[in-house]
Amino acid sequence: MTSKCKQLRALIESNTLEFILEAHNGISATIVEQAGFKAIWGSGFAMSAQFGVRDSNEASWTQVVDMLEFMSDATSIPILLDGDTGYGNFNNMRRLVSKLEQREIAGVCIEDKQFPKINSFIDSNKQPLADIDEFSGKIKAGKDCQADDDFCIIARVEALIAGWGLKEALDRAEAYRMAGADGILIHSKSHRPDEILEFAKEWSNRLPLAIVPTKYYSTPTNAFRKANISLVIWANHMIRSSTKEMIKNSKKIYKSESVADIEEKISTVDKIFNLQGVDELSEAQERYLGEKIDVSAIVLAATRGSELHELTQDKPKAMINIGGEALLARTVKQFKKIGINKLAVVAGYKAESINVSGIDIKINKDYETGNELMSLSYAEECFDNDMVITYGDLLFREHILRDLLEVNGEIVIIVDSALDNPNMTGSPDVAYCSQNDDRSPFMQNITLKKLSSKIEGDIEPSGHWIGMMRVRKDGRRWIETAINELKTSSNFKELTIPDLLNHIIENGNTVNVHYINGHWLDVNSINDIDAAGDFTQ
Repeated sequence: MTSKCKQLRALIESNTLEFILEAHNGISATIVEQAGFKAIWGSGFAMSAQFGVRDSNEASWTQVVDMLEFMSDATSIPILLDGDTGYGNFNNMRRLVSKLEQREIAGVCIEDKQFPKINSFIDSNKQPLADIDEFSGKIKAGKDCQADDDFCIIARVEALIAGWGLKEALDRAEAYRMAGADGILIHSKSHRPDEILEFAKEWSNRLPLAIVPTKYYSTPTNAFRKANISLVIWANHMIRSSTKEMIKNSKKIYKSESVADIEEKISTVDKIFNLQGVDELSEAQERYLGEKIDVSAIVLAATRGSELHELTQDKPKAMINIGGEALLARTVKQFKKIGINKLAVVAGYKAESINVSGIDIKINKDYETGNELMSLSYAEECFDNDMVITYGDLLFREHILRDLLEVNGEIVIIVDSALDNPNMTGSPDVAYCSQNDDRSPFMQNITLKKLSSKIEGDIEPSGHWIGMMRVRKDGRRWIETAINELKTSSNFKELTIPDLLNHIIENGNTVNVHYINGHWLDVNSINDIDAAGDFTQ
């Protein structure tokens, strides 16, 4: 395998324009590599920011090198360190180069300012530059002590930043070339590339030339190619993009006192595991999350949804478009995201229009005359000893499904205790439970007493059943027995899932309840479409 030093040298000396991107810790370095970049810019600005200090050598060089070690271990591509001024004089430079090589850092870029440095975009005209001879000696010291001939030292010229003009910049670059630098980085604070392109023209490719177009970012890339520039460094965009998202999401979490609305819009924990290189993820799940997920799902999606009018003229309700994606496709994706990959969908109306991959379709031939329980009976061959059964017109936050898998019980149904949930439409079934929701952070041992299509008597219901439940081994047997018993009823085709659950309770079996408070809705009519679209944003 080609060494990291050789990789960086080949990149810098390439005949084509190359690009590298900033990283500031192990996970951002991994992301840069996975994005396809051939090398990483170890940004001093970004590392200072992630430490929470200013880019004025407030983070020590040993702290920077320690972080670089994590970045180097996490990646196979070379890292070019933004080494500020070399963290001191020629002796500090020698020690820096030795320590970088020990950690397989492929090169360092040092700038000709005085120690301690100040970021180039802060009071740039007031920043004194280093003496040319002194800085040249620092370059020579670094080259003399490097163990790998391919280790690269890039000299960063700050004359344009400090307002000293083109001639000074060229004189300094030539002195640094003579001192043994492997490349020159010419820096500018101008929003136009003019002085950079003028420098490149006068420089005439005496050494590979690198640039950092932070200020003149709108310049067409082809202009850099025509100028024979070797390397473009995107120097701070990872820290800036991640910080923007952290600011936005922290404000949302603080305001809502919940993470439910952002959980599905940010990276999953599994994605972080992947970036960390956790190959033994399944083993970790068994160790920390209990038994391995071996759950199947049945989605009841046989109805047209006549209240949606022309939207379901050529497809079932489950296939209507919500936020740019079919409702059923969105549901299947949520199940697969948490590891439930075996899914059966009971279809009926316009079943041929269902084109969602990764599902087993069962047809309810009696969808025009049969109700929900009829649909479920057509999926009996798909029953498992651990399964989730859900309506196909349900939109829900991922945590609802995840939490359901943590609740004990042979049959567990989800009940929304918020009776005044504004997102709830249609006529959801009311649940009468052994105890009302006390909003305890701990799992409550609540059982279902009855489900009803309307409020009965003077007793306040405990909430609404949302149309999702989990069934384990004994619960499966109870359901199979109940279906066989109810099939003898003259009104079997009219029966619903609540009728099934009530029959199971009447037979002396226990149905447990898991309470939630909002974060779901079902799609019943045209008026629900806008709310559903907002829900998925």
